[in-house]
Amino acid sequence: MSIPERKESESLLRQFIESESLLVHSHMVAAAMEEYAASLGKSKEEIDQWWTVGLLHDLDWEKYPDEHPQKAVQEILPENGYGEEILNAVEAHAPDRTGREPKTEIERYLFACDELSGFMNAVSLMRPNKFSDMKVKSVKKKLKDKRFAESVPREDIKKGAELIDKELNGHIQFLIEAFKKNDF
Repeated sequence: MSIPERKESESLLRQFIESESLLVHSHMVAAAMEEYAASLGKSKEEIDQWWTVGLLHDLDWEKYPDEHPQKAVQEILPENGYGEEILNAVEAHAPDRTGREPKTEIERYLFACDELSGFMNAVSLMRPNKFSDMKVKSVKKKLKDKRFAESVPREDIKKGAELIDKELNGHIQFLIEAFKKNDF
């Protein structure tokens, strides 16, 4: 397994994404993936791979929204040296667009972390202390409010927790702890 260095992935991300909110989302998903990989006892190389797939999963969203994630999977990532496991995970994080359901461990975790990270960021923006004192119950309360971050599909958040065999409360708590470490 050979993947480009983190600084190369960061550089690639910034070539395609200018939106501060999308950059934050990309880094949040990378942090979540890195924490999960470490918690699962992955090797340093695997942890880097999980971080990378989290960072680059929405690489083409800003410039090619109608082609997302296929533009990244078919052109951008392969041309920059990213391997099949990363390409497959990026493709599987958007099964409604690609037809590829998340099957492998990395694919399931990326799916589980993507929408929930975005939702939790929205919750954090409503709080003076962001993640530092966030509680699972406040995230769950916002999940019940269909008008709050209404573009985030609640069914994908639920499906994501199921895909990684975690109770939703435990998944939310895990991400709160991951985001605290990274000062989002």
